[in-house]
Amino acid sequence: MTDALPLVLVSRALPPGWLDRLEGRCEMLVGDADVAGFDSPLLEALPRAEGILCLLTERVDAALLDRAPRLRVVSNMAVGVDNIDVAACTARGIPVGHTPGVLTEATADLAMALLLSAARRLPEAARDAREGRWSTWSPTGWLGTDLHGARLGIVGLGKIGAAVARRARGFGLELVYASRSARPELEAELGLRRLLLPELLATSDMVSLHVPLDEHTHHLIDAAALRSMKPSALLVNTARGPIVDPDALEHAVRNGEIAGAALDVTDPEPLPPEHPLFARPEVLVLPHIGSATRGTRRRMAELAADNLLAGLRGRPLPHTVNPEVEPRARAPHRLGPSRGER
Repeated sequence: MTDALPLVLVSRALPPGWLDRLEGRCEMLVGDADVAGFDSPLLEALPRAEGILCLLTERVDAALLDRAPRLRVVSNMAVGVDNIDVAACTARGIPVGHTPGVLTEATADLAMALLLSAARRLPEAARDAREGRWSTWSPTGWLGTDLHGARLGIVGLGKIGAAVARRARGFGLELVYASRSARPELEAELGLRRLLLPELLATSDMVSLHVPLDEHTHHLIDAAALRSMKPSALLVNTARGPIVDPDALEHAVRNGEIAGAALDVTDPEPLPPEHPLFARPEVLVLPHIGSATRGTRRRMAELAADNLLAGLRGRPLPHTVNPEVEPRARAPHRLGPSRGER
């Protein structure tokens, strides 16, 4: 048996220390920190790769998998796995890891920040102050929307949606939600009321999106959905960009069908600077920073590393989206000592 360590492709360089637990346990080939997707050296190494640790910017599809016949695990440093063809991985017996839980609180914080920013028109007010349009205090300048007493419609009541509800309750918002399944325990805890999506959209003063991206939620918020909302309503998206039709959103805001939107995710991503959404003062666009705190991003990397190591050892992944796949060890490779074996 050879002592060769398995080759792992890390799609993007991460800050020092974030992947320390991989050191000595596998051979790592790391991509460029500033290049989305798999760069040429990584693509050339696919035939030898036993593991992939990737970000949501990297597409792992059947064509890529066909070039990696020795691949045993794919570990995504994200909660969502819409960048990965999970069915193709499952068909090849490859477990897919993700990083749920660790970014819940950070993303919920940002969703509330976006809600507050949109409701109180903070980007517009800050821009006008910076550009000299603040001449005096005005009783009618930069009028926003009260949160207290307003109705917040939460679309998708998973961990992040529930965390947003807990925060919103402290602001005195009335809380309603739409979800594929009822959450009676959260209804009792937070005073939530479940509505069908059309009623939620038609009656909410603010709508916050927290559903995964799949074939059912792609362009869930389209032109018809936007027309059904109140003209005074605000839309917040911290989930995935393609849940909202961007052209329909720009049209809705420009024509007063809704009052404004705050987006941490876009379609496409990044949104081109010339996109008309950037020209709308009622729309705030951020560069996908929902989990962008030092502690959260490091914990995501560490969990992704744990998933990767488990797959390489032929053990169940701590967090996997296809648990039906049995991880497999492959001789003759040896993995370095685990933390408890040092």
